[in-house]
Amino acid sequence: MRPLAPDIVAKLEAGAATLCRCWRLTRRDGFTLGFTDHDRDLTLAGLTFQATDGFEASVIERDASLATQGGEVRGLLTSERITAAEITAGLFDGARIEAFLVDWEAPALDFLLDAATLGEIRRLDDRFIAETRDAFTPWDAPRGRLYGAACAARFGDVACGLEALSAVYTSTVTITRVVDARRFEASAASARPYGFFALGQARVTSGANTGFQARIEAHDGVNITLALAPATSLALGDTLDLTAGCDKRFATCRDRFANALNFRGFPYIPSPEGIFTYALPGEGRHKGRPLVR
Repeated sequence: MRPLAPDIVAKLEAGAATLCRCWRLTRRDGFTLGFTDHDRDLTLAGLTFQATDGFEASVIERDASLATQGGEVRGLLTSERITAAEITAGLFDGARIEAFLVDWEAPALDFLLDAATLGEIRRLDDRFIAETRDAFTPWDAPRGRLYGAACAARFGDVACGLEALSAVYTSTVTITRVVDARRFEASAASARPYGFFALGQARVTSGANTGFQARIEAHDGVNITLALAPATSLALGDTLDLTAGCDKRFATCRDRFANALNFRGFPYIPSPEGIFTYALPGEGRHKGRPLVR
């Protein structure tokens, strides 16, 4: 068990009502925010913890095991410090959140209640709900390689071996027509083959949504469809950087990217149907050749 600071112990034993909670939120880019459930702002360690009644954390159960445990953080999208646009743009994904027990009469970050990272963040009307993940969460991730027909690498990573951000696989386009919240036309996109950017990434580089990133759901000539709509509508003249996508198939790796030697799947593994088939007289299929080409 973690020992409490003597001053905190004395306050608890005396039944004093001078304790509050403070949350320090640190984004991956180093930007830090502070919140408290006290009725006044507190300044601790050079950071202002804003008093708000719209920020709360759920109860998190703890035990002595090494099992992954977590909870939720809820807040109102009423503060200029956390906006819907920033959440949609992914600025708070993977942020570190620390909860402290503080005596507001003599404020100091002496007792750390909990530390976690933010996982999935959902928007619900004017609120956000963020899943918290503890230090054991990474150990729940699959280890080793999975045997399957699809490639296990991410496009552009070390295993893939391609430079995803090189000019060969990227294009800067300008919106020439907005179709709806997720679809737009960009004449420069037609310079690439059909589906070249499908399953790739789009990053807005100008306009009200600068910094917003989303997966590209479809690419058909000049037409681009995003998987997620930005908080503010796209506008004529907005520019975006598009990165090619990969559907993980061997044929795509070989024919589109000429990268068959780095393919991280097993395209010649027989399908489940192939495993359970057997030779039939006169069939002529089972001659030792690969069943999949």
